[in-house]
Parts: sequence; C-alpha cells; structure tokens
Amino acid sequence: MIKPFTPNDLIRYIYQEMPEVEQELLMQALHSDQHLMQEYLELLSAIESLDQIQLQPSDQVVKAIKSKAKSTGLQKV
Repeated sequence: MIKPFTPNDLIRYIYQEMPEVEQELLMQALHSDQHLMQEYLELLSAIESLDQIQLQPSDQVVKAIKSKAKSTGLQKV
C-alpha cells in the first residue's frame, strides 16, 4: 500500500525535514503521481515567490509608530 502524501509532507520534503526512508517513498510517489507532482511544483513556486518578498514598513507606518511613541511619552533607549 502506498502512503498518501499531503501538502504538509511536501513542505517537509522541500525543507528537508523528513527521514531518508520517507524521502525515498515521496520521491517514488512524485514520479508516479502526476497530481502530487503538480502540487509539489506549485509549492516550490510559491516558496520561491515568498523568498523574494522584501518586508519593510511604509514610511506612513513608521511615522505613525513614532507619533504614537511620542504621545505616550516613550523615550529612546
């Protein structure tokens, strides 16, 4: 019987967080299951897109935080 792999299993595989034996089984499943392979490729694409995002607050948010800090009397450390 072949283990049904979930998207969580695919994520663990991508981030190399599964035992070698399970990795082997997943690789076999990827080669034989077109749907699972498609899910795997979509996850890789999504992870790649997330890795390219640069998170920085806008100037407006920084100004609002500074203004709130001033109004509450918080001082610089």
